[in-house]
Amino acid sequence: MLVIGITGGIGSGKTAVSDRFAARGITVVDADLASRVVVEPGRPALAAIAEHFGSDVITPDGALDRAALRQRVFADSAERRWLEALLHPLIGEEIRAGLARSTSAYAILVSPLLFESGQVEMVDRVLVVDVPESLQVTRTAARDGNSEDQVRAIMAAQADRATRLARADDVIANDGSLDDLDRQVEALHQHYLELASEETRA
Repeated sequence: MLVIGITGGIGSGKTAVSDRFAARGITVVDADLASRVVVEPGRPALAAIAEHFGSDVITPDGALDRAALRQRVFADSAERRWLEALLHPLIGEEIRAGLARSTSAYAILVSPLLFESGQVEMVDRVLVVDVPESLQVTRTAARDGNSEDQVRAIMAAQADRATRLARADDVIANDGSLDDLDRQVEALHQHYLELASEETRA
């Protein structure tokens, strides 16, 4: 099956794009959702995180305090690498299971860390949702209530804009109107249907 990887920096509008593909009947597997599933209460990963970082990253009802954990790992690159080594293989398994269940003409994997996590190995083509970095900062700060410094720290942990664009097979420029976004998604949807059909015939 043809798998398209959608990526882009924080605040670029990956969800707005993937929702439009989902509305066209395409299976969307979200790496962020997979990353939440693997740390649900009762899962081994949550126990390992609690043991490593202590109880201050666990909420009173036993769930992961994602904001507290984010602060810890973005302040210390060694801690971030430890967390990634624990979670990336588990997230990979969850993603593969989701893609295997797909029955649509092609499937989409949405991942903010498509390149950094190695998840790019699971996809046939890369679609980058691109916006200027200044827009990433203003959108994310408005959406999440983060300071500009926090947003820039998250951006620094992601591949930079030039690197993403250099590795893209397709690009959506998401700094215009929603109508413009719809047009770009529809054109790519038709293109992917064609590619999927060629793959099936081959």
